[in-house]
Order: sequence, then structure tokens, then C-alpha cells
Amino acid sequence: MFKKLLFLCLLLSGSFAFSQMPQLSQDAKVSVFTCDRGEELYSTFGHTALRIQDPNNALDIVYNYGCFDFRTENFYFKFVKGDLQYYVNVTSFDDFVFEYKLDQREVIEQTLDLPFAKKQELFDALNKTLLSDEKYYTYKFIDRNCTTMIADKINALYGTKMIQKVDDKTISYRTLLYPYFENYFWYKLGINIVFGAKTDKDAVQLFLPIELLHSLDKASVNGKPLVSNKQTIVQGEPVQTKFSFLNSIYIICLVLLILVLTNKKFVFTTYLFFCGLMGVFLCLIGLYSEHQELLWNYNALLFNPLFLLIPFAKDNFLKKLNIALSILLLIYCIIMFNKPHLMIMLPFIVTNLYMLLKLNGRIPLKKKEKV
Repeated sequence: MFKKLLFLCLLLSGSFAFSQMPQLSQDAKVSVFTCDRGEELYSTFGHTALRIQDPNNALDIVYNYGCFDFRTENFYFKFVKGDLQYYVNVTSFDDFVFEYKLDQREVIEQTLDLPFAKKQELFDALNKTLLSDEKYYTYKFIDRNCTTMIADKINALYGTKMIQKVDDKTISYRTLLYPYFENYFWYKLGINIVFGAKTDKDAVQLFLPIELLHSLDKASVNGKPLVSNKQTIVQGEPVQTKFSFLNSIYIICLVLLILVLTNKKFVFTTYLFFCGLMGVFLCLIGLYSEHQELLWNYNALLFNPLFLLIPFAKDNFLKKLNIALSILLLIYCIIMFNKPHLMIMLPFIVTNLYMLLKLNGRIPLKKKEKV
């Protein structure tokens, strides 16, 4: 244990020259960890890490590309904008595994059948990264994360995309992600509101930990399987989520139903005004953020910024505005026809259309009683 701690201290020391990096022995092993999902939002999709083990050097460490610092100045603004810096960190195998045992999250290890020279090359490249500006990288939800970074490191050993996605590439990113939010309604609703058109494209990019696990199982080098051994090193428990009315679509349906049943113009115009504010937010965040997943968000047709005009529109202009908004809402329905999140957006579609028809005079509204 003392040797492991001493090595880690040296590894993280800026004064430790690359030429002094220890040489791995012939018994060294390289493996990839695929960690199961957790209960927190940031762990919803699981995690990927890389292990270097060498008993002859008393070495057993894990490289983790999923680190970020909550103390970063303007953390949330940077995260939304898409320029938040993630970084690679190194920890001991025991410490890494202990955390997942505590959370009862499964960890699967795939040992890679790499020539000794490739193991040393990977080890040197990882350590060089730790002591350079390459330690930090700009996180991108699909294009650059803990999984893609490790896949890129392994592919770089052979100068080719040896690891290719083998999972279904014909479904959209949104469809692929949808099951991960089962029984997490507010996460599912929020994600599907802020994500734009890119997530409706075919999911050709390998970016999820489970996808890397499947791809490694199928990968080969010179006709030989890349994975020589696969084992579960932490037995996990599936994430248990009990049904909660407050964490379901039924709470949204109830709130919207109450608003509709009031049958009052003030309530309708206030609700639509706040929908307009949401639309402005979706448009602005698409312009502000560097996350391509937030661009071209057609949900702005449902939460239309033009709703902001409704409380101030009068008579003929109000009718024309409501007709235009109704048409845009119907266009949104056409866009949503084959989308996986249609059902969770349906209560908003029905409510918005009903209120627009009411305000347009197609259905009578309650009028204020004269005193």
C-alpha cells in the first residue's frame, strides 16, 4: 500500500519528469471499467474508467476522465454554455471500487489483450496527459465525455477507429436516452424540453458507457478479440424507484386540468405568458450555449415566445395572433408525430390549443361578475 501511495504522489507531482516514469513489467494489464448508472442526475448514464495494473511494480490505479470541480467560478453558467472544463484524475483501484460498492453500482471489467509495447505507450500517454494542459477538456454531452475520451485513447494506439459502435445506429439519440429516465419524470421532461433537433438524428456516435462495453466485446486486433477477459468486480443492485404521484406526468395533468377548469381569461393569459417566457429561454439558451444538443429547439413552437403578446393584444389583433399561434402549434404536432417524447408533451399541446381556442372566442369564457 505504501508503494502505491508513493507512486501516486510522484505521478501527480509537477516536478516528476516524463523520463522518470516507471517502466511496466511484462505482467502489466490494461482494462476498461464500465460502471452502472446511479441515482443522481450526473450518474444517470453510468461511467467509464481505465485501469492499469502491474503487480511487479505494486501498481494498481484507475484513470478517470469524468471529474469536474463544483467550485469552478460561474460553474452553472459554464455548464449551460458548454465550456465547462472536465479533467482526468488518477486514484487507486481500492478507492475507486470502494465508492461503487457503497453505492451498490455494478462495475464490469474488460481486460484488453494489448502487446506490451502498446500497454507502455498507453501508460506513458496517460501520465503525460496528467502533467500537461491535455489534462483538461471541454465536456460535450455526446461528442466528448468520459467514455469517448477513453475510446479515443485506445484507438490512438493503432491510429485508427478500432473501436466502432455496434449498437443500433438507426434510432435517434433521444430514443436511445429515453429509457434512462424511466420513473424520473422531471428529469425526462426537462431534458426533452431543452434538447433540440440534434438529438433526433441517428445515434451513430458511440458515447454511452454501455455502448463502449458492447463495442469492446466485438472489437478485434489482427483477427484476435481485443478483450481477453470479462468479469464483474462489483455486484450491483438495480436502481429502485417507487412510483410517486409528484414525480409523474399525472401531477402535470392535474395542474393543467385545474387551470383549464377555471375557465377564466386572466388565468389563461397568465399561463400562456409564462409559456412565452419559457420559449424565450429556449431560444436564448440555444444561441448562448455551445452544446449543439440545445440548438434548433422546435419546442419553442409549443412554448412560443409570441405568447408574451397575448395579455397585451386586443380585439382583432388578438384573434389573428391566436390563429397564427394555433397554426404554429399544429406544425409542432406534425413535427412531434414520431417523436418518443410526444406523450409527455401532449398535456401541454392540448392545454395550449384549448386556451388559444378559448381566447379566440371559439369557446365561451367566464366573464368577471359586475359588482
